Amino acid sequence: MLLSPPRLVARFLRFARTRHAGQAGHDLADDIAKRDPELVSLLLDLYRLLGRYWFRLEVQGVDNVPAKGPALLVGNHNGALLPSDGFFAALAIHDRYGPERALYALVHDFLFEDPLLKSYANRLGMLRAGHASACHAFDAGHMVLVYPGSDLDAFRSFRDRGKVVLGGRKGFLKCAIRARVPIVPVVSVGTHEQLVVLSRGDRLAKLLHAHAWARTEVLPIVLSLPWGLTSGFVPYLPLPAQTTIAFGEPITWPELGPDAADDPEVLERCYRDVEARMQAELDELSRGRHFLVGKRRASPRA
Repeated sequence: MLLSPPRLVARFLRFARTRHAGQAGHDLADDIAKRDPELVSLLLDLYRLLGRYWFRLEVQGVDNVPAKGPALLVGNHNGALLPSDGFFAALAIHDRYGPERALYALVHDFLFEDPLLKSYANRLGMLRAGHASACHAFDAGHMVLVYPGSDLDAFRSFRDRGKVVLGGRKGFLKCAIRARVPIVPVVSVGTHEQLVVLSRGDRLAKLLHAHAWARTEVLPIVLSLPWGLTSGFVPYLPLPAQTTIAFGEPITWPELGPDAADDPEVLERCYRDVEARMQAELDELSRGRHFLVGKRRASPRA
């Protein structure tokens, strides 16, 4: 589907039409039993090759991911439409703990309004974004991956690629606190160099009421291969940017009970904690980095 941009765009336009008519977003899409481990492993085999030969992938701190039990992985989102950061996170966990350590991802409604896309999304362990979906996975002892910044983060401008943009969204915190699961920060660098986001298009999206028909707060303009200047919602060929993904130490607040999820002051404090830790990690990964190349290694002395 990503190899046929016109078909994907046509499907998105159908989604926008049904959402505008109030007919989208009602179908449940959180059946964790539909995940197909063989298909997941096959896709991760492809990403392993891409990671090795195209993105020169480096993984740090994967041992910080709990070996068992539920956890919420919270990442900074990059790369616009292509979720390379999510697949690389899944690959790192797969290679460390094996295929039985399932990871589910919370994703946009669009994938579940088209029968073909929904079928593949379900088999790849993707769930419609929402608390109920995450709780179903937690109850079964699985991990969930979420990108709270979503469109605001994935389409932030190229000059802001060194910033974590969670957008003030705290739903992930409510979910983690109520379920009493640890939060594992997942920070990546390089994935936002796969294309150049010129403008996130916040004002344009507001002017055109994009949230009403596309559930997005942005209408980005990007430079990408092979299209040149285009919309950020068109699939593209990613530039070969060296990519590093780092898993931080789990964050817990053992003093908080489930009721704390309804306390705005507690949520704000926890939000700042998570955001600060993720930004510190991204700052470290970005320090001394060169566009597409990554961090240059010192040449060994003769």
